Amino acid sequence: MKYKTILFDLDGTILDTNELIITSFLHTFQTFFPERTFLREEIIAEMGGTLFDILSRYDEDRVEEMIQVYREFNIRTHDEMVTAFPHVLEVITQLKEWGIMLGVVTTKQRNTTEMGLDLTQLRPLMDSIVTLQEVENPKPHPEPVLRAMSELGALPESTLMVGDSSFDIEAAHRAGIHSAGVAWSLKGEEYLRGYSPTYILKDMKDLLRIVKE
Repeated sequence: MKYKTILFDLDGTILDTNELIITSFLHTFQTFFPERTFLREEIIAEMGGTLFDILSRYDEDRVEEMIQVYREFNIRTHDEMVTAFPHVLEVITQLKEWGIMLGVVTTKQRNTTEMGLDLTQLRPLMDSIVTLQEVENPKPHPEPVLRAMSELGALPESTLMVGDSSFDIEAAHRAGIHSAGVAWSLKGEEYLRGYSPTYILKDMKDLLRIVKE
């Protein structure tokens, strides 16, 4: 096997939380800025960073209030709006059967990370889960990736990071490991190619071929 450890971003990579996130932002912005119209494209461009970083760009003084409103709505509507992307469960199950160590590296809170993994039956397959609460420096800083690698005893030359945003690709580069961008990213395949990932996955099943090369 070419890779012995595979790390996955969560939102937009293995879990289709796109509509949940966009709707949660729209709900929050409509609550705090009712006089302004927010476009989906504006929100999509922001996605990938931490909730604090994104919301503080809109109102530093009310960012904690905004986070509370966002999270309340997000948790309340979570289960009706979240699914795994096509072939994710079968591919990750196969990787597990091959003996590959698997982890999630996300900028989400642990509680909502576990909610999504439980809902989609992925949590038992993960050997490491690194969320915002386990690190001081979130992606694109390499700390979350390096923490997961440390937990799994992973070597840089046999570790792959899979993600849907520049934050994932940059974190992988800075951690000294290979990366794969997913073509189903809302930001678009060409956008991800601009950050020079090692691979682009057109379908999650492409990962099985890459691992066995």
